[in-house]
Amino acid sequence: MKIGKATTPSSAICTSDEDTIVVRGRDLCAEVIGKLSFTEYFFLLLTGKAPTKATLKVLDATLVAITEHGLVPSVQAARMTYAASPEALQGAVAAGLLGCGSVILGASANAGEMLDEVKQRMSSGKSLQDSARDVVSEYRAARKPLPGYGHPLHKSRDPRVSALFNTASEAGSDLSYVEIAEEIEKVIPEIVGKPLKLNVSAAIPAVLLGAGFPLQALRGVPILARSAGLVAHLYEEQQSPIGFALSYQATREYEYTGDMPSND
Repeated sequence: MKIGKATTPSSAICTSDEDTIVVRGRDLCAEVIGKLSFTEYFFLLLTGKAPTKATLKVLDATLVAITEHGLVPSVQAARMTYAASPEALQGAVAAGLLGCGSVILGASANAGEMLDEVKQRMSSGKSLQDSARDVVSEYRAARKPLPGYGHPLHKSRDPRVSALFNTASEAGSDLSYVEIAEEIEKVIPEIVGKPLKLNVSAAIPAVLLGAGFPLQALRGVPILARSAGLVAHLYEEQQSPIGFALSYQATREYEYTGDMPSND
């Protein structure tokens, strides 16, 4: 990412004076509060445009799909941080979000880039099948993981995939990226040597990109959704603390594998 040449800080997102707060050209109090849902407002805030009905339905569905995922590492980090510092809810949420990378939550953005690579190949005249096969082959040759494919629990297919694809179809959204995601799944066995089924991390960009969501902002969707999930876990942590129990279990299973001091 190049550093910009601007010498004056500027933003098209918001401004305010003594009487009015303006966000993306709209009066926050008169036109937004009580008028727009949070999902509508998020898309407006991000793009400066009001979402279509299809975009709104798809974006809302993806946020719901990825909000909760059990005691994954980011949730454990948040709950243990809160146990150690219960006065800092914001610190515990931050601890959970800081663990969002290519394995947890970042896979959707990586999958979106892979789907877009196939789309770019198709724009130059290649067929969907050939484009998918080329991209998967290149990932395989480079020993890069195929983000959004394979799941430790859902071996046949992540059930959230069908739910999101059906939502996009019912909303009348563009399904071209869904078709790309499906084709990648089809060509994987012949290239990788085993079937790797779609999971939610590929389904999310497949429906969002078709709904007009910006590729560069994809990583923000699971982060936004998981923030809500973390707050829920931390509220439960207040009522039924397990942060120290998580730490205790790790200590109980701990094995020292280093050297011991010599008795000589």
